[in-house]
Amino acid sequence: MESEAALVGRWRKLATCYNTVACHLDRALQEAHGLTMSEFETLDRLVEARCEPRRMQEIAADMYLSQSALSRTVARLEKDGLVERALCETDRRGIFVRPTGAGIERHAAAHRTHLAILAEHLGPATA
Repeated sequence: MESEAALVGRWRKLATCYNTVACHLDRALQEAHGLTMSEFETLDRLVEARCEPRRMQEIAADMYLSQSALSRTVARLEKDGLVERALCETDRRGIFVRPTGAGIERHAAAHRTHLAILAEHLGPATA
């Protein structure tokens, strides 16, 4: 079994890598596209779903955000005209979210920045 110190060391290395990349992503996305990392990740999941409306609960389950943090993120995106929210016709408790045309355009530009930062900091995958 791996020593306790080695296990903790691997965890710290992983956490440092994540925090470094996340800080660079957040800064670059904010400066170039006016999006936080959470806003980009939300748009990314919506666009990845072929822009079909998705339930807020589904998005939250895919992300690292709590339901309330996701609600605030979606509210900011909606205020900026990048997403639309609608109530579910069959279940009034459900809220659907989908990107607008402006959201799809902003995502496309930000996606290039996102990939560039990931490539710069993560490099090629190793086998």
